[in-house]
Amino acid sequence: MVALVPAEAPGDERGAFLNFIEAQRAAVRRASLGLTEEQAASRPSASELTLSGLIKHVAEVELNWLRLAQGRPNERQRTKETWGEAFVLVGDETIPQVLAFWEAVAKETEEFVREVPSLDETFALPPAPWFPKDGRVSVRWMLLHLVQEIGRHAGHADIIRESLDGQDSFSLIAREQEA
Repeated sequence: MVALVPAEAPGDERGAFLNFIEAQRAAVRRASLGLTEEQAASRPSASELTLSGLIKHVAEVELNWLRLAQGRPNERQRTKETWGEAFVLVGDETIPQVLAFWEAVAKETEEFVREVPSLDETFALPPAPWFPKDGRVSVRWMLLHLVQEIGRHAGHADIIRESLDGQDSFSLIAREQEA
């Protein structure tokens, strides 16, 4: 069984947040372990979600929150017309490409979190019906939100993977450790 706390877990708040986020990322990534592109793009349940689409979605969600916190434009910002493309691989996109993109986003997130002067720094929320008008949140709030958001999708990924071939998160952890 995998330990809930990494062997070298930093005791500081930033390190704890980053470790929890990485644990959720790993669960999403692990759900695609050993699958073909076709299997990862299949929909074995009533849901429209696929494993490859979930991986792409969570990578883009993390990038979006990072860019908001940085006060920078999101180079992958979705529009109403392209929103659905956030949940499927399009064109020549592959799982390895999306995973490499996510790894770069994760590295940038870690660098930002380590360098921001305070987790109490705030940034504006984008206009959306689910956010308060002119709302602001802290970097700390963003980190908690990433744990929640990625964790929610890790659960989706578990269900999809089990529906595909019966592999659950524990068997995938064991498989990953054997490799």
